[in-house]
Amino acid sequence: METAEYIEILDREGTLTADAAEEAGLDAAVPTCPGWQVRDLLRHTGMVHRWAAGFIADAQPTFRPWQEPGELDGAALIGWFREGHAHLVATLRGAPADVQCWTFLPAPSPLAFWARRQANETTIHRVDAESARGGSTSPVSTPFAVDGIDELLRGFHARAKSRVRTEKPQVLRVRATDADGTWTVRLSADVPVTETGDTAPADCEVAGQAAYLYLALWNRLPFPQVTGDATLAALWREQSAVG
Repeated sequence: METAEYIEILDREGTLTADAAEEAGLDAAVPTCPGWQVRDLLRHTGMVHRWAAGFIADAQPTFRPWQEPGELDGAALIGWFREGHAHLVATLRGAPADVQCWTFLPAPSPLAFWARRQANETTIHRVDAESARGGSTSPVSTPFAVDGIDELLRGFHARAKSRVRTEKPQVLRVRATDADGTWTVRLSADVPVTETGDTAPADCEVAGQAAYLYLALWNRLPFPQVTGDATLAALWREQSAVG
């Protein structure tokens, strides 16, 4: 996918997040994030938006922590979220293609990284906001879902932080049934290693339409289809939270 496509998705998803949060009310529980209310979701996502925009706007070369938003609440919190989201979108659109700044996953460029990461971050939290509101959930396109699965498996879970480990080597297959998307995740006591395609016999396979599978891998839905050793699918659900 192109950077401009990610920015368009981010723009749309942030607006949907704010709209769903406003409809749900800030006191509403977020079923997909146990223990959170909608205000917690907005504070977290809005904080991440400002944090990401700062790296790009300042061409910041090294990590710096995000800043907590304080005790904002009510209409002021929703306005703060919308303002930060709009600023992130404008920053990405206005940034030079060759901007250099800190990132934390492999990407063709820092700009491509942040556009992709924030499109995914915001999409997942839009689903959270809509889960709090209830009713129908906005769709995720198949190409974006396939790309998002790839970011999760070959990006986040290629890092030492991944807690998806097994005592003996085992293989988890992830397969999109409606798109060209298959991944082989080699699990062991070390960092998971993910390859595209059917590169090894699988002990367990999780499969489904890409958009559903994307949300399932982010633990927002149950796995649609599980074959083989279901304990590996359970391990994913228990240990795959991204920190």
